[in-house]
Amino acid sequence: MNETPPNAPDAATLFARPWVFIRGVPAMKFLPPEGPPEVAFAGRSNVGKSSLINALVRQKGLARTSNTPGRTQELNYFVPDGFSGQAGDLPPLALVDMPGYGFAKAPKAQVKKWTELVFDYLRGRSTLKRVYVLIDARHGLKANDEDVLKLLDTAAVSYQIVLTKIDKIKTAGIDRLLRETDERIRKRPAAFPHIVATSSEKSIGMDELRQAIMDATQS
Repeated sequence: MNETPPNAPDAATLFARPWVFIRGVPAMKFLPPEGPPEVAFAGRSNVGKSSLINALVRQKGLARTSNTPGRTQELNYFVPDGFSGQAGDLPPLALVDMPGYGFAKAPKAQVKKWTELVFDYLRGRSTLKRVYVLIDARHGLKANDEDVLKLLDTAAVSYQIVLTKIDKIKTAGIDRLLRETDERIRKRPAAFPHIVATSSEKSIGMDELRQAIMDATQS
């Protein structure tokens, strides 16, 4: 049964408070009890998911960053600090860092295990409100990104495209990239029709993403 805390805070209030890591989930049986709404972050293993989550909550060391692709091997849960997690004192939101995809060096058995965990989570988590699919602005949508979008469409899980590292491309190319990406997702049934352009390093688009998350979880 879903339970949404009354008087849910706005984006400015929620993301101004400290956040904490509460659990790494290597298998579905270790998931936290369903309660607060969740949003998840998916993307290729070097797309900058950890950096984006840290920028989102304004904490440099919350999500671990690494130069080693595939370091995130579990579903990592983050919630605002100060909630007991008991009935009546549930956090208003949980952020879920999903294992990266598209890494080439991980053993096949490990990749299979991570993939099955992600698929099971997407299909079976009723409190999951939206998946934010991170795309490196320098490279655009790749074949493995398209595979993930197809999976999300099949699972009927709402998702929204977030371009990362937007500061790494020329300003003149941003509008073109937004148009091209929009054209490629326009007919996808589960895609939310708005793309957020961000830079974790320059804090570009963070307020827009925070508000998008609040809109997705409170609608």
